Amino acid sequence: MDPLELIFVPLIIFVGAVLPVWIIVHYITIWKRENRERKQITGTQSELEAQADRMERRLEVIEQLLDAEEGDWRKHS
Repeated sequence: MDPLELIFVPLIIFVGAVLPVWIIVHYITIWKRENRERKQITGTQSELEAQADRMERRLEVIEQLLDAEEGDWRKHS
């Protein structure tokens, strides 16, 4: 057998069968990772928005208490 045939046959098998599967699996893995990161970012964003809403309500209550206790407290700052 010619040495070129020893290299050529496995190379054809690799390029024809292994490489396409390898590329497909690679991009599926990337897609899944990006999808997981996107969900994590969306969840974090939702948590931050909820926390901001709670803080805003707390500030409104504090301002109402200060208005009732000392009406001109805004002029001091």
